[in-house]
Amino acid sequence: MTEIKDESKQLLSRKPARIFWATIGCISVAIGGIGIVVPGLPTTVFMIIGASCFARSVPRFEQWILDLPTIGPMVKDYRSGLGMPRRAKRLAISVIILTSGLSAGLLIDSLAVRLVVVGVGLAGVLYILKRVPTREKVLESSKEEAAELE
Repeated sequence: MTEIKDESKQLLSRKPARIFWATIGCISVAIGGIGIVVPGLPTTVFMIIGASCFARSVPRFEQWILDLPTIGPMVKDYRSGLGMPRRAKRLAISVIILTSGLSAGLLIDSLAVRLVVVGVGLAGVLYILKRVPTREKVLESSKEEAAELE
């Protein structure tokens, strides 16, 4: 009888966590889906977050994201440490600068909010430049390492 109680406690303790991760995954995928049609809202980063959340909760949904024809390969590349293609990095940085600049310059009246928008945009640009590997550089360095081993 104690075995059943221990097992049920384990399932109950796991179920809330699974529900939490599934909920965050659904929200991320929804935002990523909106990002497909809304310029300036990233898609891939939210799909990466969604896949990560679904890996902890609903592996079938994770596989669904990985099987998507355009998003799936990018999520797989990110997971394998390849980062972003150079063209995608340029595009992402350009869109961040353009949307942050237009928002802060034309759409926002409050100076404090303008500074926040510019600061968040700058943080995004710096993150992409400093923390996200460039796919071509990673592939090039792995080829050089393979050549050195031969």
